[in-house]
Amino acid sequence: MTSIKEQAAISRLISFLKEWDNAGKVARSHILDKFILANQGKTGPELEIEFSQGASLFLVRLTAWLRLTYMYGTCLEQLLKSIGVFLSAASGQRYLIEFLEVGGILTLLEILGLKQLKEEDKKESIKLLQLVASSGRKFKELICESYGVRSIAEFLATSKSEETQEQVQILLDSLGHGNPKYQNQVYKGLIALLKCTSPKAQQLSLQTLRTIQTIVGKAHPNIVESVLSVLRSMHLEVQYEAIQLIKDLMTYDVRPAVLKGLVSLLKPSRQETAKMHARILEEAGTSHLMESLPAYIQQAAAAKAIGILAQESRELAEELLFTRVVHGLLCAMGNKDHTNCQRQASITLEYFVKMFIVVERHARNAMGEKLYQLFRISGICSTAGNSISTYAARVTNPPPPNKS
Repeated sequence: MTSIKEQAAISRLISFLKEWDNAGKVARSHILDKFILANQGKTGPELEIEFSQGASLFLVRLTAWLRLTYMYGTCLEQLLKSIGVFLSAASGQRYLIEFLEVGGILTLLEILGLKQLKEEDKKESIKLLQLVASSGRKFKELICESYGVRSIAEFLATSKSEETQEQVQILLDSLGHGNPKYQNQVYKGLIALLKCTSPKAQQLSLQTLRTIQTIVGKAHPNIVESVLSVLRSMHLEVQYEAIQLIKDLMTYDVRPAVLKGLVSLLKPSRQETAKMHARILEEAGTSHLMESLPAYIQQAAAAKAIGILAQESRELAEELLFTRVVHGLLCAMGNKDHTNCQRQASITLEYFVKMFIVVERHARNAMGEKLYQLFRISGICSTAGNSISTYAARVTNPPPPNKS
C-alpha cells in the first residue's frame, strides 16, 4: 500500500504528463527548457526519483514527438538535448535501450542528411550518437550496421561549422576504436573524405586517419593517391597533417608507392599545367593567381615532404635517389611561376647535396659552375630565382645519379 507521500509524487507525475500531452508547440518548448535546466547531469536513479519511478514515461513521449516532427525541425534542438539528459545519465543504460528500440539511431542519422534542418540541430544529433557509441562495442556496431559511417562522413564533408565538424571527428574516432568488425569501414570512409572540398574536413580526417591507421595495421592502397592529392590544398594546416600521415606510412608496405608518387609530383604534367594556365589567363586580372596553381602548390608540398623524409632517415634518402629525386628537384627549382616551389625544392636539394657527393656532382653539372655557386651561397633567394629557372630546360632528361 502506497504512502501519502508516494501518492502525491505519482499525482505530480500524472499531472506533468497530462500537461505535456495537452500542450502545444510553444508550451512544450517551455517544458523542455525547464527540464533541461533542472535535470542536466543527473544520474538514472536521480531521474527516477524526480519522476516518481516513471522517467521512461516522459522519455517515450519525447522519442514519439521526435519521430513525428524531426523533418520539420520543431523544437528539435531542445528535444535532442532533453533526450541527451536521459542517454548521458550514469546508471541509466535502460534509457539508451528504450531509445534504440524505437529506432533512435536511424532517426539521428536521417537528421544529418536533411538539408532543411539547422546546423545546431545536427550537432545535437551527433552528440547523441557519441553517447550511443561510447556505451560499448555492440552500440558502435549498431551505428555502423545502419550505414552510419557513410551518413556521418557525408555530413562532415558538407558541414559549414568547424565546431560541429570537430564533434563529428570525435564520433568517427570513437567508431574506429574498440570496433574490430567495422574498423575497416571507418578507415575507408576517412580515406574517401580526403577528396572532399572542405579544408577542415580534410584536416580532421587526416588527424583521425593517423590514429585509425595504427589500429587497422595495414595500409589500404587507395590511401596513397588520396593523401598525395591533399597536398594540393592551399591551407597549410591541411598540408601539415598530410605530411605527418605520409611520415607514418613509411612503416607500411605502401612506402615505395608513396615515395614514387612524391617524386612524380615534382614534375607536373605539361597537359595539366597548360590547361590550368589557359583557364587562369582567360579571366581578366587573374594572372596573379599563377602562384596558387594547384599543381604548383602540390609540387612545392611534395618537395617539402621529400626533404622532411630524407632528413629523418638516411635509408629513405637513399631510396629516394633511385627514384630520380634529384632530377625532379632540379625541375621544381626551375619553376619560375611559383617562388615557394623554387624555395622548397632548393632547401631539399641542398640537403641531398650535403649528404651525398654524387648528388653534388650531378647538381653542379646540371646547373653549371656559376649558378651552382650561387645556389650554394644563397639557396633559392629572390635574386637567384630568375637565374635558376634558366637551367630547367637543361634538366629535362639528365642521367639518373648512381648511389655511391
